[in-house]
Amino acid sequence: MAETYLTGAPAAGALSTNQLSTGTEATPPGEHGGGFPPFQKETFGSQLLWLAITFGALYFIVSKLAVPRVGGIIADRRARIAGDLAEAARMKDAADAAIASYEKSLADARAKAQTIAAQTRDKVSAEAEVRRKEVEANLHAKLAAAEQTITAKRMAAMANVQGIAKEAAIAIIAQLTGKAPTEEAAAAAVKAAIDR
Repeated sequence: MAETYLTGAPAAGALSTNQLSTGTEATPPGEHGGGFPPFQKETFGSQLLWLAITFGALYFIVSKLAVPRVGGIIADRRARIAGDLAEAARMKDAADAAIASYEKSLADARAKAQTIAAQTRDKVSAEAEVRRKEVEANLHAKLAAAEQTITAKRMAAMANVQGIAKEAAIAIIAQLTGKAPTEEAAAAAVKAAIDR
């Protein structure tokens, strides 16, 4: 690789542009030559050692720092989810209790309304029955008074009819026979005709 310092002078061991363009590399002094370092047999053991040390350090860092944090986050999430589920269950129980209370109060209100309606119906029926009995008693009293009036008028009319019939009978017999019957005989004949 070509490296330059701040002064712009080429570094020792840097490839020239001629070497880059021709594809030939010069091995700088103090560097290994001959291929990719991980595939070299001479450095393989040290590479395995550094791999083990790096893996161990990384494993230690992950197991002591990252895993507990992730575990804590997972535990917090589980606790939060469990708390949310418990809160949801509590709210559901409260909602169920509120619904049950509402339904109970609604059933109580319906029962109370039915009781009030039944009491009102019974009260109205009782008042109507009392009113009906008063009206019937009033009608019976009026009917009795009317019957008495009718009976009295009938008796008066009958008395008048008997008197008129008696007078008419006397006048008819007197005209037919030329001789007038007595009032007692005419009254007895009219009474016998009425009684038939």
